[in-house]
Amino acid sequence: MAAASSSSSSAASMGLDFEHEKVPHVLAVDDSFVDRKIIEKLLIKSACKVTTAEDGHGALELLGLADGQQNFANTVSNVNMIITDYCMPGMTGYELLKRVKESPKGKEIPVVVVSSENIPSRIEKCLEEGAEEFLLKPLRQADVKKLKCHLSEFQNLSDEGRICLGR
Repeated sequence: MAAASSSSSSAASMGLDFEHEKVPHVLAVDDSFVDRKIIEKLLIKSACKVTTAEDGHGALELLGLADGQQNFANTVSNVNMIITDYCMPGMTGYELLKRVKESPKGKEIPVVVVSSENIPSRIEKCLEEGAEEFLLKPLRQADVKKLKCHLSEFQNLSDEGRICLGR
């Protein structure tokens, strides 16, 4: 079973109280521990709550979308965005994207695919399947700021009318 963690406790130590504030909740999926930690730190710095999974199957379990899933005790609710690595063992980020977009529960969740490989056919395939963005690793704070526009529910008034760049 895939390991998962939530960063609300580490964010609380940074003065961010996710239990009482309405903040974006992002599920970060990557088989690389280092890349998961980088994404997590960038998102926390941008005032997001972060839950992580080390593979696509773990992400589906957390979302309550795993095949035959009947136990929902460890699922996360109110995920506002999924950021997934493309190349992972067992289930690629593309396969995770397809599973999320095919489900009534997950089809409205923005999915961002990241990869260290700049392969145009891969990028096009993910965007056609419904990915909001396809970003190249390593992610930077500017990338995370760009993703905030996909979280329209959390935009303040000064962000109205802003469009997402990168597509």
